[in-house]
Amino acid sequence: MDPNFTYPLAVLGVLAAAVGVWLWIRSRRKTPEQMERERRQRLHRMGRITDGTVVDAHELRTDQGTMQLLVYQYSVGGVDYEASQDVTLFHHALDLQSFRVGFPASVKFDQQNPGNSIVIAEGWSGLR
Repeated sequence: MDPNFTYPLAVLGVLAAAVGVWLWIRSRRKTPEQMERERRQRLHRMGRITDGTVVDAHELRTDQGTMQLLVYQYSVGGVDYEASQDVTLFHHALDLQSFRVGFPASVKFDQQNPGNSIVIAEGWSGLR
């Protein structure tokens, strides 16, 4: 076999394999929506529940459309937290136009990181 033909062919094969592996790894990355859904599911499964209060509910106009935000506060271990959650996916479960601010809510939070919390998830709602 001619080495002037074999070496470039081998290099091309290695490059093609490397590009294939890179494309496969890149396609396996999770989208931000998938990561947020997994975060909600994990908090729903393992989170502790505490009492909180809904502080504000409003819509934001963005380049991608309208985003519905729910702002709430809660206390864990004597520390006060204020957080917001994008509840756009749950528009069927709640109506922000008729939502009353100041109402109590149940909040699920991560014991290791109490600032990580939710008030609504797939299959669970802390809104009363």
